[in-house]
Amino acid sequence: MKIISNIFSLVLLLALFASCGKDNYEAPESTLMGTVTYQGKALQLRGTGEAVQLQLYQDGYELDDPISVYVGQDGKFAAKLFDGEYKLITRDGNGPWVNTRDTVVVNLKGTTEVQLEVTPYFLISNAQMSVSGTTMNASFTIDQIVSSASINKVYLLLSKTQFADDVNNLFRKDITGVEPGAVTLSADITNSEDVANAKALYARVGVLAKGADQAIYSEVVRLR
Repeated sequence: MKIISNIFSLVLLLALFASCGKDNYEAPESTLMGTVTYQGKALQLRGTGEAVQLQLYQDGYELDDPISVYVGQDGKFAAKLFDGEYKLITRDGNGPWVNTRDTVVVNLKGTTEVQLEVTPYFLISNAQMSVSGTTMNASFTIDQIVSSASINKVYLLLSKTQFADDVNNLFRKDITGVEPGAVTLSADITNSEDVANAKALYARVGVLAKGADQAIYSEVVRLR
């Protein structure tokens, strides 16, 4: 029994040393901050569900698994990292932009800010949204950026929070057959009790290009 007790004490002591060793590892203290842009302007994206991701590869270790960086609905992102040289790359097949694996080389030391420039299929401008009675109204312009791109569908969205997208919403209307240019659309919200009962209400529109996994969005507008 004494031998067993001594063995148990030794194992416990080794575990404590191992735990202390783990706790003594330094945490990353540098911050990479940035924005996904087109011609210097931040893109409006889906910000929930970690749907839009970038990837970081440390220089010299391209074959290792990438570090995932999640982009917010305002196009901004941030990550805590160790100092060093990294490659910031768009994720393959992810995002409402041309899939060219856009890359920025980042020499990180302390806090570093970057812009990751991409080419979206479409942009949305001049968006105006409202709810009148039992109807949601939206007028906006769909600007075609990639000449070969075509529209799959347009989303009309209402949400109880400022986070509004094709998944996070109180009301969603999908509309097909929409062409680029000035657009005016409406949706009947008569049967949406969630919208009627919402104390706060936000609106947004999105455009999903054919072949893309994510839509481009307008800025969120608070209606009440």
